[in-house]
Amino acid sequence: MSKVQLSQSEKSIILQANQISVNFGAFYAITDFSFEITDGELHFLIGPNGAGKTTFLDVVCGKTKNSKGAVTLKEKHDLSKFKEFQIVRKGVGRKFQAPSIFRNLTVWENLELAMKQDKGWFSVLKAKTTPEQEKQILEMLNLIGLTEKSESHARFLSHGQKQWLEIGMVMMQKPDLLMLDEPIAGMTEEEEEKTGELLLKLKQKCAIIVVEHDMDFVRKYSEKVTVMHGGQLLCEGTMEEVQTNERVMEVYLGRKGEDKNAAIKTG
Repeated sequence: MSKVQLSQSEKSIILQANQISVNFGAFYAITDFSFEITDGELHFLIGPNGAGKTTFLDVVCGKTKNSKGAVTLKEKHDLSKFKEFQIVRKGVGRKFQAPSIFRNLTVWENLELAMKQDKGWFSVLKAKTTPEQEKQILEMLNLIGLTEKSESHARFLSHGQKQWLEIGMVMMQKPDLLMLDEPIAGMTEEEEEKTGELLLKLKQKCAIIVVEHDMDFVRKYSEKVTVMHGGQLLCEGTMEEVQTNERVMEVYLGRKGEDKNAAIKTG
C-alpha cells in the first residue's frame, strides 16, 4: 500500500509535542503547546506575529530548548537530549526564510554537497560521486524544476529558484520531517504556484510543517492548519474549520459578528 493510500489512523506519528513551554526569563514565548504531525502530512502553522510559530520550529530543531513538556521524533527520540546537528541526523530538516546556498557553486554542486554523507572537509573534497548518488541528484533536479540550471552558478538563479534549490538541498539529507519558514515570501505568483505544487510532491517523501502568512496559499494547499496565538494553541483543523472558528475570528477581527470569510486575511 502506498503512502497516499494510508488513512490518518494508519500513518505513523513523525513529531509529537506535548504541553511544551518556552520562557526567556519572565516572558513565555510558548505556553503548554501541543502539536502532532503524521507521515506524509502537509501541515500549516499560522498566527499573528509573535504567536510563537518560529519559536516552536526552533525548539524542534534544537536551536531553543523547551523549559517544560516534551518533543518526540518518530515516537522514540526525545529531541531535548540532542544538539542541532544530531537532530538533523535523526531526520529533521529545516529551511529558513532567507535562502542559504553556496552562491559561487553550481546548482549540481550545491545538491552534491548537501547529500547525506560524512561532512568532514577532507571526505567532501576527495569523495567521488557514485552512479547512485548522481541518480539521486538528477531526480532532485527534476523534482525542484532546476534540471536545465544544473550547471548554472547559484548566484544567477531567481529568488524562487534559490528557494527551490535550498529545499532540494535539505531534501538530499532524506529527512522524515521538513520544516519551512515562509517559503513563498518575495515570490511571483507563478513561483508561488510552483512552490505549492512542489510541496504536494514532497509530502509523498516526508511530513512537512509550513509557517506561512499568505492565507490564499494556505487555503489552496493546506491539509491541516494549526493556529497559534500568544504562544498557545488557538485551534486546529481544516482551513474551512479554522476560518469559521469563533475564537479565531475574535483574535483576528477583535470582535464577533464580522464576515466569516474575512476571519483570516493577515498573518
